[in-house]
Amino acid sequence: MSGGNHRRLLDIRLKPGNDNRCADCNAEEPEWASYSIGVFLCATCCGIHRSLGTHISKTKGIKLDNWDDEQVAAMDELGNASAAKKYLVSVPPCYRRPDKNTPAVLKEQWIKAKYERLEFQNPERQLYLMDEKSGYLMKRGRDDGKFLSRRFELRGRENLLMYYTKEGAKSPKAKLPVDKLNCCFVPSKIGNLNGMQISYPDQRGHTRNIYVFSSDGKDIVDWYMAIRNVKLTRLRIGLPHVEESELVQRLTSDFILEGWLYKTGPDLKDAWKRRWFTFDRRKLLYFDEPLGAYAKGEIFLGEAGNDCSVYHGLPNGRTPCGVPFTLRVPAREYPLAAECEEEREQWMAAIKTVLATPLSLQEQAEARAWTCRR
Repeated sequence: MSGGNHRRLLDIRLKPGNDNRCADCNAEEPEWASYSIGVFLCATCCGIHRSLGTHISKTKGIKLDNWDDEQVAAMDELGNASAAKKYLVSVPPCYRRPDKNTPAVLKEQWIKAKYERLEFQNPERQLYLMDEKSGYLMKRGRDDGKFLSRRFELRGRENLLMYYTKEGAKSPKAKLPVDKLNCCFVPSKIGNLNGMQISYPDQRGHTRNIYVFSSDGKDIVDWYMAIRNVKLTRLRIGLPHVEESELVQRLTSDFILEGWLYKTGPDLKDAWKRRWFTFDRRKLLYFDEPLGAYAKGEIFLGEAGNDCSVYHGLPNGRTPCGVPFTLRVPAREYPLAAECEEEREQWMAAIKTVLATPLSLQEQAEARAWTCRR
């Protein structure tokens, strides 16, 4: 590629509408492009485009590959904004658009829906917008840890997600309230790129986790979007005066942080134990293992200044362990320890960010319910 074409591409990448961003995940300074579609791409999204086949998307490196004048002209004429007008005619509000940190399966299926299946040009193909959905997912057994095929049913009008453990059974093994559940992708924990965790409150108000996956990326993402659609429908009814953009933020959430920490109990004689911690919105949950069905304990984080804080070190009299820090909430203090300084600072920074965030009305109600539980 001539130096002139190289400079032209870099200038085109900066144009309004391209904004030096990946067209599919909004990552900064994309180094690749699809010259047949006319969009700039990050390395990850470019890899997905290549999997679509050259009949859909033809890609090149902006700096690495040779570009002829015609290809550069196509990039100048089209661009990210122009492609969005063509391919994103009708994106449902419940559909989660990926960013650079979004789990891989969501990026992959967003790109396939956009350019291969043309779902957002053809709303009739958006089957996840139906009130009901049924099918089979591989679900992890609570007691034996084995993944077995289970039938799932989503019934939006009844606000239920159900699963069955026996073929032909009339009654489900469990009924999950859709408006109270959260689902997020946890591929590394489950060991499957399409692995998803569904969390919901049981009858006692304790968090119950189930772990599922599908061999088909489209299938698991369709389940995810179908659940989000039901949740949005119910929120629209329950909160008619709240802006839809705000309602969408309440549908599902990824975990803020997960990993191993050491924890000890309230008694000075209690031993340190290694626990798997999950930071889910304003709750810090700890488990015996990463795929725990029930948490050993749950900690609700309020606001800084309301007897909630986190600090380096341990309360007086505590036996040292690892790289320690302490979390204080109104109920008690939690002595914790990470395995290295970097991990401690990561956890503390995440906790401080949440403590500095004012409670929403929904979280205030949750905090009151938490106080009653204690």
